[in-house]
Amino acid sequence: MQASNLRSQAMAAQAVHAAEFDEGAERSAQALRLLTQARNAAFAEAAQGRVGLGLSMLSQALEHEPLSHDLLSDMAALLLSAGELAHAATHAYRALELTPEHGPSLYTLGFAMSGLGEYAAAKEALQSLMQGPALASLMHEAPDLLPLVQIELQRLQDMGCSDEAPAA
Repeated sequence: MQASNLRSQAMAAQAVHAAEFDEGAERSAQALRLLTQARNAAFAEAAQGRVGLGLSMLSQALEHEPLSHDLLSDMAALLLSAGELAHAATHAYRALELTPEHGPSLYTLGFAMSGLGEYAAAKEALQSLMQGPALASLMHEAPDLLPLVQIELQRLQDMGCSDEAPAA
């Protein structure tokens, strides 16, 4: 188990170092591959119950690639899964500043805002997700999430989507 952690950390470190050396507007194919490996390693750690380690890997990668909407979106998703809703929303907003119609970021933002009781903002994010390029982005990256979006959007619509908590 410790060897797996060391391998994951080494992959993340390789990705960070590759990104550091590539100063051009376009990253080399190897740098992209290593960043993808770091992202995958972070999710693998989270899947093994080591969400903190996954978050740490993404945080380290973000130090070197702060304008990566993919890293920001992944960080938001892991924070959402860890119940860190406000932090998840912050990272989703940052990803959306870079790529406004990124479906997975809108998904995370919608569910984080809903969990925070910000129902109007949640509904707005999820409605944006169900249109044009944002929907295409979600369907490309995470099509299994669409039914969850539809259910949550319907729940918010049934509530009237006020910023008040629903009546008990």
